Amino acid sequence: MTPLALATQLHLPNGQPNTDLKPNASAFGKLPGDVNITVYHNIVWSKYKGAVFSALNELTPPPGWSFSFVQIAETEGDRAVLNPVDRRYHRYPFELMFPGTYDAVPTWRLVWRLTRHVLQHDADLVVLPGFHRVEYWAMLLACIVSGKPRAVFCDSTRNDKPRLYSKRLLKRIFFGLCDGYFGYGQRSAEYLLDNGARRDRIFERCQAAALPVGFDAATALAQRIEARRQHRDARFVFVGRLSPEKNLGTLLKAFAQFRAQRHTGTLALVGAGPARAALEAQAAELGLGSSVEFLGAMDLDAVTAQYARALCMVLPSTSEPWGLVVNEALHYGCPVLVSEACGCRPELVIDGITGYAFEATNVAQLAQRMGLAMDNFRDEAAVAARCQQHIDSFSPVHAAAQIMAGCMHIVKAQQPPRRRA
Repeated sequence: MTPLALATQLHLPNGQPNTDLKPNASAFGKLPGDVNITVYHNIVWSKYKGAVFSALNELTPPPGWSFSFVQIAETEGDRAVLNPVDRRYHRYPFELMFPGTYDAVPTWRLVWRLTRHVLQHDADLVVLPGFHRVEYWAMLLACIVSGKPRAVFCDSTRNDKPRLYSKRLLKRIFFGLCDGYFGYGQRSAEYLLDNGARRDRIFERCQAAALPVGFDAATALAQRIEARRQHRDARFVFVGRLSPEKNLGTLLKAFAQFRAQRHTGTLALVGAGPARAALEAQAAELGLGSSVEFLGAMDLDAVTAQYARALCMVLPSTSEPWGLVVNEALHYGCPVLVSEACGCRPELVIDGITGYAFEATNVAQLAQRMGLAMDNFRDEAAVAARCQQHIDSFSPVHAAAQIMAGCMHIVKAQQPPRRRA
């Protein structure tokens, strides 16, 4: 049995989710006491990481263990325009190194501050935020110099981008110098193995969406059933940025084929982005008219109403490390059509149960999957319940328990513990 299977009990004997989930320290035998773990993350903007870190802070660690959290900046790039930082999702104490955007901080300052912080902070395990920036390499070097064990978060999958030999070599060096790796599911684990990570040190934590405060699954289910009772149309929805990697041109072509075959259907595109004008022109060229709705950016309450009404949520990306909108849709009982390029596909897309998968660039296949959804997802209540049941264990508390269990495994493997100065 894997370390994480030993350390976490995801369900109770009656099959219900374990809402009081916590790692079982006794599964690893005697653990060292007085252990400090420092977790670094790039930006506060990330709601889902806020939810996971909040759950991690609320879990009961082994006796004498403590977690501290460091956020490097508040937001970055176009995220600052999309929506503001929402601190309601960050219910844990953290140190903020740089107010404002990550991009506004000179690289030399990032390297200096982060290196100094790692060297000066009394940590028995440092969890690095990534491996793709110069400052993360500096943090890794600081860990090596100070003798601190280190792990790294990996959000990438082997499908993300073309792999250059030089970059692969650098990744192999970075991962070879780490003591553990936290990845999202099967695709992330494959990526880590491809780049030299040790199999026994890969911890596949689940990916969890940051649902609205006060979310209730039963209420979401009832709203889904009522919305679909009123609107039994073949309505498909996309939620995300209107950008090239989302592959929305393929979605429009597939939707046009679907309408030509079924003579019905609407497609709602929720989000903003640089590709909107080109997509509007393509929709007009395909003769889709009012059957395609460009709804722009929406707040979460409005998005959840779209999930409730749609037959399916579609994510056709050609590059997607995970795809948290899939988690969101399933929590609201909405099945999904997801491309094989999305990291969540192995864990979340069960053909005929939670949705269907398709090859990202295969227009005909996506159109056919739309038809399957229309034919096979007629029992709204049963389909919604299956979606919610499957996604239930992909929660912040489960992700937090898996992170803590991974930390326990890494620290245990480092015994005897590091001597403090």
